[in-house]
Amino acid sequence: MLLASIALVALGVPAAPAVAVREQRHEPAGDPAAISIRMLDIPASRAEDPRARVYIVDHLRPGTTINRRVEVHNTSGDEQKVELYAGAASVENNAFTVPDGRAGNELSKWIRLRTTKVELAPGERKPVGVDIAVPRSASKGERYGAIWAQVTSATKGTGNVTQVHRVGVRVYLDIGPGGEPPTDFRIEGLAAQPGTGEFPVVTAKVTNTGERALDMTGHLSLSKEAVRAGPFKVTNGVTILPGQSGQVRIEMNQALPAGVWDARVLLASGTVQRTADGRITLPVAAPMVVKASTGPGWLVYSLGAATALLVLVALAVWYFTRRQRAGIARGRRLA
Repeated sequence: MLLASIALVALGVPAAPAVAVREQRHEPAGDPAAISIRMLDIPASRAEDPRARVYIVDHLRPGTTINRRVEVHNTSGDEQKVELYAGAASVENNAFTVPDGRAGNELSKWIRLRTTKVELAPGERKPVGVDIAVPRSASKGERYGAIWAQVTSATKGTGNVTQVHRVGVRVYLDIGPGGEPPTDFRIEGLAAQPGTGEFPVVTAKVTNTGERALDMTGHLSLSKEAVRAGPFKVTNGVTILPGQSGQVRIEMNQALPAGVWDARVLLASGTVQRTADGRITLPVAAPMVVKASTGPGWLVYSLGAATALLVLVALAVWYFTRRQRAGIARGRRLA
């Protein structure tokens, strides 16, 4: 399988965080981001997919093995002893969820790390190979997991406190025969409401109409006559399972003049993008439904209806003219 190195390119892809999952317990003094982890390799066929540049996202047939690499980086000023392992994950309440500790699942048992421990000097980076072997008996469906890099501190003084810092890369692996299942979604409605701070929030209801989990990203753009505002980025991480719906939130992080604004929301998951247009009245004093359209505008439908009516009229005129001519011809023959 062709692989593409993204050691440099991934830094320029803002569609998903460089650290996919992060956990911190009893945060140590100093810089809490002692280590980081990111993807080094992706399939060449997914080089344009923003999700594949930060997560392991793939579709495999039973009995297939793939090889990837992640990079662990010591971002602290001290030497770090890093443990590496695979763990379980799930999607619950529209969120990618990982359990405490080292709980595993079916997918984590298929993952083997070439190295389980690395020692890194301050600023040092090291690649780590990742093998995923899918058994021939694996059933169809998408699995979720995470590859973790973890630092655990020794107990200090007389206290009984352990400091744990771990960062990870998400794994979305779909299993089944044939090609990859489709990814798709629709935006079913927009709304605006006051935010928790001084700026309002626009929300979009998204329904997953495909067969793979979605990680929603995107932005909101506003315009009012010659004034432009935004883009305002999606402010909550939403993962939506097939057949389910979730709410995407976008907070406007600047004060805007009062009035009616044209709004356009562009949402994406990987390479699939959808848009919705509507109007927002600022300031937003109470929750309001935004009149939005995700398909052709009223003018398109009107023109289509008018065209259809003209076609029907033309057919009717042709039909009656033909019958009239046929009647005249029969009358002449009888005469």
